[in-house]
Amino acid sequence: MNFDVIIIGGSYSGLSAALTLARATRSVLVIDSGKPCNRQTPHSHNFLTHDGDTPAEIAAEAKAEVLKYPTAKMIAGKAIKASQKTGGFTVGLESGESFSARKLLIATGLKDVLPEIKGLAECWAISVIHCPYCHGYEVKGEAIGLMMNGDQAFDMAKNLYLWNKDLTLLTNGKSELTAEQTEKLKAKSILIVETEIVEFEHTNGNLSEVVFAGGEKLALKAVYARPNVEQHIDFDAQLNFELTDLKTIKVNEQQQTTAKGVYAAGDCATMFRSLSYITAAGTMAAVVLNKEMISEDF
Repeated sequence: MNFDVIIIGGSYSGLSAALTLARATRSVLVIDSGKPCNRQTPHSHNFLTHDGDTPAEIAAEAKAEVLKYPTAKMIAGKAIKASQKTGGFTVGLESGESFSARKLLIATGLKDVLPEIKGLAECWAISVIHCPYCHGYEVKGEAIGLMMNGDQAFDMAKNLYLWNKDLTLLTNGKSELTAEQTEKLKAKSILIVETEIVEFEHTNGNLSEVVFAGGEKLALKAVYARPNVEQHIDFDAQLNFELTDLKTIKVNEQQQTTAKGVYAAGDCATMFRSLSYITAAGTMAAVVLNKEMISEDF
């Protein structure tokens, strides 16, 4: 084996695991493509000691801390293949390089599958946002939209009403709300717009107006959305572990997947995409897989 552990993904969860493992004197390789899902996010919030920092600043500081330890290594590249072999795993990179390790931790995050609406991709994580705990304070009291439908939209509207009373529900098509849900939202003066959205007008990702089919426009400071997600690489098929119905990697409370020796942490294994939560998940995974190796060797 080249390493005790290979970590695929060098963002917060992967780096947290790498730090824990390096401090346990384990040889660890972090493979990072350099394309975190929050790369467009201007500021990170609700993360102690880093509230308001950019994601890149936090990641750079974390990488420097990890690399202080002599048994920790990092390589820039994209892992595209992973296979199990006697005593461990082999990981292949897009460059053609390959590395092996006793244990494997997947921390590749998730790929947001955005609707094909003009301007949406440019606004994503800047003014089209997903989490009020991450971004809500910065747009509190503003006129905002919620691009969702059905039960999910009703539940999210209730949450957002704490931060924003000027709230418009954008179902982007026929409403799937029940009659009771519709009446409750209307009682709170929450407007429901079913017209299809054709464009997010913006300047450098900062939303100005939502444009509807027919040409109508609505000025909004921000829009909340929850796009579908998918895994970056089909490691579930390659390593024979399970995904959940939400397309996240199925793990137990100790971040173990359904494949022996394979762990997963971070966005790839949860829809609760908070920096504090995924950082803790990386630490948990590292402690448990290190304990597994200790038990094997003792």
